[in-house]
Amino acid sequence: MTRKLISSGSAFEKVAGYSRAVVDGDWVHVSGTTGFDYAKMTISPDTTEQTRQAFRNIEAALEQVGMSLRDAIRVRYFLTRREDFELLAPVFGEYLGEVRPAISAIVCELVDARMKIEIEVTARRESAAPSSPRKRQSGTSH
Repeated sequence: MTRKLISSGSAFEKVAGYSRAVVDGDWVHVSGTTGFDYAKMTISPDTTEQTRQAFRNIEAALEQVGMSLRDAIRVRYFLTRREDFELLAPVFGEYLGEVRPAISAIVCELVDARMKIEIEVTARRESAAPSSPRKRQSGTSH
């Protein structure tokens, strides 16, 4: 599979020179995604709703290549307030609780004061994962 660029339809992608996601073989790298509703170009002031919308935006990008959040391997949360992590943890669990990817949470400023969270996801096609770990042969050392 060749490299493929995925767009959310946001005009800002072209202005800033990025894609919502980039497919590279079996890997999909989803850019930091905020809670903007791209159809309406609005963002809720509610942190929980922004988080849900960000996950919907990520799911929409993954669906364009036949994938879903079930394929998530790595997730990074960028929060503007550290106390929001405890508030949002149950929402994270709704979307990723069964998948349980590696995650990091970072507290920082975001580029627009209305944004309270940004989520970045790396996913891999399930078919690309090894079916079973190699077994060690007895009597050999590694």
